Amino acid sequence: MPKHSETRTLPYTAQQMYDLVADVARYPQFLPWCAAARVRSTRPIEGGGEVMEADLVISFRVFRERFGSRVTLWPAELRLDTEYLDGPFRHMVSNWAFRDLDGGGCEVKFHVDFEFRNAILQSVIGVVFNDAMQRIVRAFERRAADLYGTSGGRA
Repeated sequence: MPKHSETRTLPYTAQQMYDLVADVARYPQFLPWCAAARVRSTRPIEGGGEVMEADLVISFRVFRERFGSRVTLWPAELRLDTEYLDGPFRHMVSNWAFRDLDGGGCEVKFHVDFEFRNAILQSVIGVVFNDAMQRIVRAFERRAADLYGTSGGRA
């Protein structure tokens, strides 16, 4: 079962990075292998959070798969938790957490753990998994630079 965890320090605010990751509908504009995104529904939950159900279409080599997920957004804590609903996975969870740093910028923590139902797809992903996860994290970094500038939009 592939797992990946990464912590990065970036020159943006925690709020900027939270907003970027929470904007699931825009993922096809910048994420590799993300061919389409659709937000099915959103609803508030107790504690000031929101639950979003969304579909992503992932295209990788000859594979094209749609999967649904439930994203729990915690804006006060600047945290997102994602769990798998339906599609090609046996299971999938991911977490993002953001916090501002005293000297400026923010710390971004990302974790993903998943397993595909299809053994062939699982083996193909296994070969390139770490590179793929690093490319995805870098895509979020590039998107932040495009949206907020290389200095995080601070004067």
